[in-house]
Amino acid sequence: MKAAFYTLGCKVNQYESQAMGEFLRKNGFETVPHTEKADIYIINSCTVTGTGDKKSRQAVRRFKRMYPDCITVLTGCMPQAYPEKARELTQADIVMGNRNNTELLRLIEEYIRQGKRIFNVCTHEIGEKFSGDTITSFEERTRAFLKIQDGCNRRCSYCIIPTSRGFVRSKPLDEIKEEAKHLAESGYKEIVLVGINLSSYGRDLENITFPMAVKAVCETEGIERVRLGSLEPDHITDEVIDALASLKKFCPQFHISLQSGCDKTLKAMNRHYTAQEYYDLCVKLRENFKNASLTTDLMVGFPGETNDDFEESLRFCEKVGFEKVHVFPYSRRPGTKADKMENQIEKSEKERRAARAIEVCEKIREGKIREALGTIEEVLFESRTHDGFSEGYTENYTPVRVKADDCLMGKIAKVRLTEYRDGYCYGEIEE
Repeated sequence: MKAAFYTLGCKVNQYESQAMGEFLRKNGFETVPHTEKADIYIINSCTVTGTGDKKSRQAVRRFKRMYPDCITVLTGCMPQAYPEKARELTQADIVMGNRNNTELLRLIEEYIRQGKRIFNVCTHEIGEKFSGDTITSFEERTRAFLKIQDGCNRRCSYCIIPTSRGFVRSKPLDEIKEEAKHLAESGYKEIVLVGINLSSYGRDLENITFPMAVKAVCETEGIERVRLGSLEPDHITDEVIDALASLKKFCPQFHISLQSGCDKTLKAMNRHYTAQEYYDLCVKLRENFKNASLTTDLMVGFPGETNDDFEESLRFCEKVGFEKVHVFPYSRRPGTKADKMENQIEKSEKERRAARAIEVCEKIREGKIREALGTIEEVLFESRTHDGFSEGYTENYTPVRVKADDCLMGKIAKVRLTEYRDGYCYGEIEE
């Protein structure tokens, strides 16, 4: 049978789709792109925003409409956070949550035998252990994600993720080492460590810390680069900085969640730092890591955010000088404190602020990237364009294009950066 995955949302979802796909292939299934006809379509949903929910519902309905005889499976964060809404989506033949993704094959076989709709969403519980299948390969040819952590104990007032993902739980170190080894044996040179609240790794384990997991992957023979997913600023202590700075394979790209540069808004969001504390961390990182890049997320239009508060956030972004900012408007999520707050911002105003923030932050990004022109950087090439450019990334995740006759995919080469245009640094190979 042919199975296709349609994955929405974060790197953790992408990893979990890869893991489910590998398990199905081990059991005789063929996996194909979701653009092709398949017997089973698995929609791995996201519920961070209302848009994610909408796209998930649309995908289920679209596949069932296109292929009425196919089996549609809805899994991921949307049914986990809002099980009753998922139950109402009758076009989904199987509804399951992210807690029991490992049940996918069993539920498919049960549906084939009985022909009856299956609803199987298990709630997260205190004390549950890290679970899930491991992977040996990834869709990208030169970079693989490795999920080492799940869940979040924080209760940011806007966020439904603690409901959809449960409490913090960490993958044991020996399992991380084994999975990294398999990925290296499959030819991957770069690994990105991902999690729901990645920097909380180890807090549920005895005498295990987040840097220990990073070190374990850095020590894997064959792996040349190790990156991190999104981090919480108050988790990045001096001890963590010192430990990471000692790892030669560690890439100094830090995606540190900001959300707002205004203290009043941060407090309403129930974030655990001030704008000044965040800024001080950015200074430390640039002092301790050569050529460090700082990227972040910026939410606009949070309930009660005035235009002055919004402008304060933009000035803060300019002050830090982020290499890249992911801007997104606040989305109301039922079941969160922010959903009940007064002074909700109109959609049109949120969209206006988002557009302005994107414009400002793109100018900041261009200025930071232009600072790198003239330098020589090591680039891991990942793809080739139709017009003959090889594309890749530097250690700090600057996108680079080089005109080359030979295929550079999977290779690391030194490149002199000479020009910036269209969001890329263009350069020449240094012999």
